[in-house]
Amino acid sequence: MNERQPLAATRQRVREELRERILTGRLRPGDRLVERELAEDLGVSRVPVREAIRSLEAEGFLVVQSPRRVVVRQLARVDVEELFDVREALEGLAAGLAAARAGAAERKRLERVLADAARATARGDAARIPVLNSRFHDEIVAIAGNALLSTMLQPLEGRLRWLTSQNEHWADLLDEHRRLYEAIVSGDAERAKASAVEHVRVNREVTLRSLFGEEPGERPAG
Repeated sequence: MNERQPLAATRQRVREELRERILTGRLRPGDRLVERELAEDLGVSRVPVREAIRSLEAEGFLVVQSPRRVVVRQLARVDVEELFDVREALEGLAAGLAAARAGAAERKRLERVLADAARATARGDAARIPVLNSRFHDEIVAIAGNALLSTMLQPLEGRLRWLTSQNEHWADLLDEHRRLYEAIVSGDAERAKASAVEHVRVNREVTLRSLFGEEPGERPAG
C-alpha cells in the first residue's frame, strides 16, 4: 500500500482492507489488532491504521477494551437478533418501494446480479456468492430511491454482509432471491414487502442455528 497517497485515500484503503479481513474470517472475533503490526503489514504509518480502527469501532466491528487493546467484536445472540429486527423492517420497506419504482433498466440490473449469482452458486464459489448476494440487496435499496433509507442502512452494511455470509445454503438463497425478484418486478409493493420479510426471517433462523445452535426467540439454558 502506497503511503504517498493522500491520507484520506490511504485511510479508506486501510479501513476497507481491515473490514474485509473481518468479513472473510482472517480476523476472527476476539482477535487483537495492534497498530504497529498492522501498519507494518499494510506498509503505512500508524495514523491511517488508528483512524481506520476508529471507523470500524463506530461500525460495530471492533471493541476498544482499553487504550492499548482493540479486539474484533464477538456478536452476542441479542446483537444478531437486533440486527435482523432492523434488517427486516428496512429491507421490507426497500422491496416495497422498489416494486413501485422499478422500470425496465432497474429490472435488468437485478436480472444480471441474479444471473451472476446463479453462475457462482453452480461453481460453489464461496468467496463470490456472499458478495453477489449483498449486491442484490444493494440494488434493491438503490432502486427504492429513498436517500434516508440508504443513509440508515449504510452503517449496518458490513455487519449485515457478515451475517449473510453465515448462511451457506446457497441454492436456497438463490431461490429466495429469485422469488423476491419476481415479487418486485410484479409491481405489487405489498407482495414484494412480504417476500422480503419472509426472506429475512428464513435467514434469521439459519444464522442463529449456525452461530448459536438456537432458533429465534430461544434463550440459552441456565
